Amino acid sequence: MNKPYDVIVIGGGHNGLTCACYLAKAGLKVIVLERRHIVGGAVCTENDLIKGYKIDVGSSAHIMIHLTPVVKDLDLEKFGLEYIDCDPFAFAPMPDGKGAIYFWKDVDKTCESIAKISPVDAERYKKFVLEWEKLNEGVFQAFLKPPTMLNLGRHMIFGTKSKNPADMVRKLMTSYGALVRETFVHEGLRAAMAWLAAQSGPPPTMTATGDFLGWHSMIHKSGVKRPKGGSGELTQALAKCLEHHGGTILLNAEVEKIEVENNETRGIVLQNSERIEARRIVSNAHVHTTFLKLIGAENLPASLAERIKNIRIGNGFGMIVRCAVSELPDYTAAPNGGFSGDCHHGLQLLCPSMDYLEKSYADYLNGIPSKNPSALAMTFSAVDPTLAPTGKHTLFIWGQYYPHELSNGERWENIQDREADKLIDMVNSYAPNVKNSIIERFVQSPLDLEQRLGLLRGNVMHVEMDFDQMFLFRPLPEMSQYRTP
Repeated sequence: MNKPYDVIVIGGGHNGLTCACYLAKAGLKVIVLERRHIVGGAVCTENDLIKGYKIDVGSSAHIMIHLTPVVKDLDLEKFGLEYIDCDPFAFAPMPDGKGAIYFWKDVDKTCESIAKISPVDAERYKKFVLEWEKLNEGVFQAFLKPPTMLNLGRHMIFGTKSKNPADMVRKLMTSYGALVRETFVHEGLRAAMAWLAAQSGPPPTMTATGDFLGWHSMIHKSGVKRPKGGSGELTQALAKCLEHHGGTILLNAEVEKIEVENNETRGIVLQNSERIEARRIVSNAHVHTTFLKLIGAENLPASLAERIKNIRIGNGFGMIVRCAVSELPDYTAAPNGGFSGDCHHGLQLLCPSMDYLEKSYADYLNGIPSKNPSALAMTFSAVDPTLAPTGKHTLFIWGQYYPHELSNGERWENIQDREADKLIDMVNSYAPNVKNSIIERFVQSPLDLEQRLGLLRGNVMHVEMDFDQMFLFRPLPEMSQYRTP
C-alpha cells in the first residue's frame, strides 16, 4: 500500500476522528490508522466484554462536546448519532440516607432540591452558577481557537464583565477545595461539588484549580447526554462521516514509526513494515508516544526532547468497574425498589465528605490504592434500554484515587479484584441491594486503561492537569498551537 495521502491521522480516538472529518470535509485525502480492532479510543463501546450488554471502555457521559459546534458542523445525526438527555445530570445522596440533592439542567429546579437540604446554599448555588457561567462561556470561546495569552485574557477575565476582576483571578488561582468551602455551607453539597471537581484528577488542595469547580456551571447549559447505544456511537458516527467524505480508516494498524527526513515528516511505517506516505501527519497518540517513541528522541533537538520527557504524566488516578446487574441501585436516600428513578439518570455522586476525599488522596500519595475510595456510579441503561437485556441493567462505578505504580510491591494483576470489591462495597453502603444484584463484571485498573486505550500510566487526562500544563502551556508552549516545531 503506497497511496499518496494529504494527511495521515495516527489514532482513531474521538479527537483524531473529529480532526480527520473536518479535513476530509474540506477536500483533503485523509487516512486514519487505528491500532485496535475498533475505532473510538477512550470513547468506545464493546459488545463482547459481557455477553448481551453494551459496555463502554472509556468515557460515558458526554458534556463538553455540546458546548462546541462539532455535532452540527459534521451533521453527525445524519450518520446515526442520537443523543439522550440525562436529567437530572447528577444525584448526591446524603451519607446518612436522609435526603439527597438532584442537579437538574434547570438551575431553579436544582436550587429547589438544594433548599430541601440547605436553604442558604440554594441562593449560594444560583449565585455560583451565574458568576462562573459568564467566565466559562469565555473559556469555551477560547477553546475553539489556538490558545494565546491575549485570547485567554480577553475571554476568561475581561469577557466576564465582572465588577471585581481581581477577585475572579483570585478564585481561579485558589484550590477548588478552598473555593468549595468558601462558596457553600452544607457538608453534603460541599462533598458533591468537590467530588465533581475531582474528576479532572488534581486533589482539592492544589492551587490554580478553582475553575475545576467553576466549569460545572456550564452543565446547566450543555446538560449531560449519552449517545443511544453507548458512548462509542459518537465515534462510530464520526467514522461514517469520515468515510462519507472520502476518508479511509485502517484498523489493526499500529504505527511503528514516523519517518523523518531533513527535519520533515515524510510518512509512517506500520508494525507490519507497510509504509504510507503523507507530508502532513496528525497524531492522536499521547505526546510521549508520538515524540519519544514514534519520531524518536534522536530525531528531535536535544533541548526539545528533554522538555518533552519532563512533561508530567502523573501516576494515574482512577479505576472503573463495569457491571451487568439484575436491578438498579435502591438508594436508601431515594428508595425505588430497584426500579428506574430520577436518581439513576445521571452521575451518582457517592462521597461522604471533603475530608473523606482528601484522605483518599493521601493514600494515593503514598502509592497505595485508597482505603476508602469515593465512587461515581452510572446506570445509563435506565435512560437507554438498548444497553442491556430486557429487565437487566448496566452499572459503571468509577473510583479515585488509584496509583498506576504501586509502592508496596503489589501488582495490579493481583489486586484489581480486591479493589473492585471495595468500590462495590462503597456503592452498596448507599444502596444495599447492589452487591447481590451483580451478574458479571469487567474491571479496568490504571494498568488496563494504559494497555487497552494507550492512556500512559492510566491517566485519562493524558498529562497532569496542573496550571503550568494547561491552555497555552499544554503540553508545551511551543506545541500549544496544534503544531509542532
